[in-house]
Amino acid sequence: MSNGSTVTEFLLRGFSDVRELQVLHFVVFLVMYLAALVGNLLIIIAIVLNHHLHTPMYFFLGNLSVLDLGSISVSVPKSMFNSLLDTRSISYTACVAQVFLYVVFTTTDFALLTVMAYDRHVAICRPLHYERVMNRRACIHMAVSSWLAAIVYSALHTGNTFQLSFCQSNVLNQFFCEIPQLLKLACSSSYCSEIGVIGFGVLLFFTCFLTVVSLFLFTVSFAYLKPSSSSPSGLDLAMGVLYAVVPPMLNPVVYSLRNKELKAALKKLFVWRLFSK
Repeated sequence: MSNGSTVTEFLLRGFSDVRELQVLHFVVFLVMYLAALVGNLLIIIAIVLNHHLHTPMYFFLGNLSVLDLGSISVSVPKSMFNSLLDTRSISYTACVAQVFLYVVFTTTDFALLTVMAYDRHVAICRPLHYERVMNRRACIHMAVSSWLAAIVYSALHTGNTFQLSFCQSNVLNQFFCEIPQLLKLACSSSYCSEIGVIGFGVLLFFTCFLTVVSLFLFTVSFAYLKPSSSSPSGLDLAMGVLYAVVPPMLNPVVYSLRNKELKAALKKLFVWRLFSK
């Protein structure tokens, strides 16, 4: 792409140019996507249908499953589609939407995990006041506040990124539109204009630190804060998979295997479906 030309589309990096490996990539991502889809949908259905799970903790857990579904649906289907059709392009508008939605889902994820930690703190340290503190209205306010804060942050982050002029190239060294890769294509000193937003994001992430998000946190921090390099790197693709695909797939397994009430609700759901047929 020549300097000064207007970008109308970006080219995403594929995992391979070999057709057989492209098909393999499609199959692997399809399996991972279906695993995340089924796992999170089962959690949502179990929580909605089981009245014993209509508590603050499971209300937030249901929201978390919705976020996992959203975050993996933003990036993986487009990558699968490109591999299947042997193409790499994504329109400028679709790239903007992908960045905005992904930041919304992941930021809300961090906020809700923090709210869930507060919920457990109240349940353990102030059990006599739990129902008064974590009432239905308070839970809804916390969830709505998490979503609204994430939308505002994402709008600032996305707007600050796409107000830059892209003149270096239109080739992204990632399988989805990722802000660090977009910044490498900017004409100006992009990191100077992004430092405030990124700094706020890092502060937010470390404030919301929990063990369950350590994989996501460290891989995202590496992707955003490592020194910029114009040369393609397989490590960037690997980091993208680790924080964009793996957590939404593993979260349902972590929650269901460690939670007796949720396992009982899922078992009851399967038994009910079996006998209803």
